[in-house]
Amino acid sequence: MLKYLMDENVNPLYIKQLRRRKPESVIWAIGEPDTPPKGTLDPEILIWCEVHDFILVTNNRASMPVHLVEHLAQNRHVPGIFILNPDMGIGETLDELILIAEGSLDEEYQDQIIHLPIP
Repeated sequence: MLKYLMDENVNPLYIKQLRRRKPESVIWAIGEPDTPPKGTLDPEILIWCEVHDFILVTNNRASMPVHLVEHLAQNRHVPGIFILNPDMGIGETLDELILIAEGSLDEEYQDQIIHLPIP
């Protein structure tokens, strides 16, 4: 199953509800023990995700694509980046994240930015 690192700007309700609905899943949030501290720069978060094999879940539509290009140019990789859709409800987003985690191959989203929902 995929592991998610929730960006510090993601509403904590997503984290709480994902953990409640799928307690066996690995859902970590920036600022928690063993994760990057709050305020960590995006390039450092991408390195952490690469090293620890976590998909980043974020609201960062503006700068994250630039950071990913720079990350890949350094011959680095990431398991994937999921960008939340502000037009999706919380329940719809949770369903989508659970479906993706349960039905995806381990490297299916490697080095990609995916905007939710996945068509």
